[in-house]
Amino acid sequence: MENKKKLLINVVIAIVVYAAVMILLNSGLLNRQMRSLITPICTNVMLAVSLCLIVGFLGELTLGHAGFMSLGAYTGALLSLNLPFPPYVSLFIAIIAGGCVAAVAGAIIGIPVLRLRGDYLAIVTLGFGEIIRSVINALDITGGARGLSGIERLTNYNHFTLVFVLTLIVIVVVSNLINSRHGRAICAIRDNYIAAEACGIPVSRFKIMAFIISAFLAGIAGVVYAHNIGILKPANFDYNTSIEILVMVVLGGMGSIKGSIIAAVILTALPELLRGAADYRMLIYSIVLIAMMLFRNSNFNAALIEKKNLKAMQKLQKEGK
Repeated sequence: MENKKKLLINVVIAIVVYAAVMILLNSGLLNRQMRSLITPICTNVMLAVSLCLIVGFLGELTLGHAGFMSLGAYTGALLSLNLPFPPYVSLFIAIIAGGCVAAVAGAIIGIPVLRLRGDYLAIVTLGFGEIIRSVINALDITGGARGLSGIERLTNYNHFTLVFVLTLIVIVVVSNLINSRHGRAICAIRDNYIAAEACGIPVSRFKIMAFIISAFLAGIAGVVYAHNIGILKPANFDYNTSIEILVMVVLGGMGSIKGSIIAAVILTALPELLRGAADYRMLIYSIVLIAMMLFRNSNFNAALIEKKNLKAMQKLQKEGK
């Protein structure tokens, strides 16, 4: 009953958000700057939720998410530029292919690298992302340092419905995975690696599975990103991009899908909303970011403890009866 209630609430929230954005777009209440933020917000939500699977639920620190995003972006862009199909058919193929290429890369890097943990894993995945960027920078087919241009903008704010559906798919995939038996095994690995392995959970298999799924979803986000801006450059996928995605996950709360969504929305919109502050924009952004992190940690932890205590008291009362 409780799961059905949560599902109904989430469906209502999704419908309300979609309706509100469509009303704002069709009524002309949003200026050009705000309209241009819609797709980047959805893209960052996809990236944050997909990274949350590894960092939040699996408990592994990775800094190579921008590498998977770049593989999806360039694969999707090259296919949509060269396939002799109608635009949306090419886009559909590009989304699937971009996700698959990123997933293959996730498997290739995941099998040997996920034997590492903690800081070592972060350093290796950071190097992996930089290697991908360097390779893209050196290839002629990707346009090298000058970039890949001429990409049809099929995922900008004029195609919000498509982008919104893709965002929902990513959120639903991760949510259903976490609430499944496989998701509970992934969380068990995060909570106690040794105990999970002693209980017979194939730790390596679940870690690689989570890595591949996360990379696949990041590849899809990369395709959406490419068909929104219309031009790709290797500099757009450096380690700073990976760190920005990681900050969204950490700010939203480790292992919180809703928190990752909210943090992605805030951190994407905030720099643009502060653009009028000119030279002080990044200073204000940094202060707000620190304040949000401090405020979130104190209040979130207090609320979480209070909720656990309340559930424990209710359980004791039922047992007493």
